[in-house]
Amino acid sequence: MPFLQEKSNKIILKVFIQPRSSRNMIAGLHNNALKIKLTAPPVDGAANKMCIKYLAKWLKIPKSSIEIVSGHKNRTKLLLLRYKNEKNAGAEAARIRSLTSSL
Repeated sequence: MPFLQEKSNKIILKVFIQPRSSRNMIAGLHNNALKIKLTAPPVDGAANKMCIKYLAKWLKIPKSSIEIVSGHKNRTKLLLLRYKNEKNAGAEAARIRSLTSSL
């Protein structure tokens, strides 16, 4: 999937954020990125914080495992998801693919 890349014990996830939505949700794909609608406004990093919080809850991983590596002020962002080892990252990548396959 073009929005997800595995790198040893890390996953790089490309997301497209739509701020000021009526609710937080995964809304499918948008230009080879996972589209996420968030209620937070794009002001003072609120949407970035909400993005990390929402994805951590959706993926059931700690917020500290998610880092925005590019796109801090853009709607399209690259997120780095860190795992303890390559096996955990591979299993998580497969789980993300299965969660998004129905979108």
